[in-house]
Amino acid sequence: MKEFDEKEAVKAMRQTLPPEASSRCNDDELLNIIDIIWDWYEDQGLLDIDAEADDDDVNVDALVAHVRKMIAKDKLSPIHPDEIEPIVAAELQYEQSLI
Repeated sequence: MKEFDEKEAVKAMRQTLPPEASSRCNDDELLNIIDIIWDWYEDQGLLDIDAEADDDDVNVDALVAHVRKMIAKDKLSPIHPDEIEPIVAAELQYEQSLI
């Protein structure tokens, strides 16, 4: 299993965005989404050492809803609500590429 690389995750996320959206979002905003995803994992107990987490354990709909909620709280975020699901999917796909 390869190690998670935030720069590679951001690159994967950026590739899902249309060019105008990609230019609107800086890397810090995409890193914020990664942080939100991993905080959600922790809240769900998916980062516990004894957790045998796999794709089936991740409720993607709940994760996307959580990210949308957290981004909506940030009034300055340039990320539109309809861009969140593909960004989250790209991050999850990147994670799967590490296995």
